[in-house]
Amino acid sequence: MAAAAPDAAPPEAPLDCPLCPRLVAYRAQVAAKEPQWFNAPVPSFGDTGGRLLVLGLAPGVTGANRTGRPFTGDYAGGLLYQTLARFGFANDRFDARPDDGLALTDALVCNAVRCVPPQNKPTGAEIRTCRPFMLSRMAQMPNLRAVVCLGRIAHDTLVRGLGARLADHPFGHQAQHRIGDLRIFDSYHCSRYNTNTGRLTPEMFAAVFADVRAWLDA
Repeated sequence: MAAAAPDAAPPEAPLDCPLCPRLVAYRAQVAAKEPQWFNAPVPSFGDTGGRLLVLGLAPGVTGANRTGRPFTGDYAGGLLYQTLARFGFANDRFDARPDDGLALTDALVCNAVRCVPPQNKPTGAEIRTCRPFMLSRMAQMPNLRAVVCLGRIAHDTLVRGLGARLADHPFGHQAQHRIGDLRIFDSYHCSRYNTNTGRLTPEMFAAVFADVRAWLDA
């Protein structure tokens, strides 16, 4: 089982974070095969003064775990950053490389779990252990007003972290919730699996960010 995270966590996990033994072992396993990859907890990316936080699940092994930037190096990032640019949250310079010149405006992207998990499936203990980093990151965004949760796991850990009941805030694509001063927007995760199966279309994904833009601009 993962060790308990400190109550006053920093906003980013240390690059040698030891808290989840299974994830530490998997990082080492991948690093042995691909030593040139990032192979560490992936830090948040974007504008810490922004009003919007986009919360994903965890780094992909050949995506963010390779490049060191959330949603960079795999299919999901192309759809996410294209959509952010469409609604004025990015400069449309995404080229799947951390040196591509991409910049976010009024938005920050991070994952609920900062280390790559085997089969992209973190355990409940690992999600709980990493939650203080997420909450600390949010606490250090002074203008934060909205969170887009990409998938049920991101939604659930956020709701629990904010001290609310899941039964009062059920996950659903394009659902909205109010918890304290925050507006929560839900979306299916922009993974290749979800888009290939038609569970999530680019139009469905864009509809969520259209709601976000309309709410922030209201």
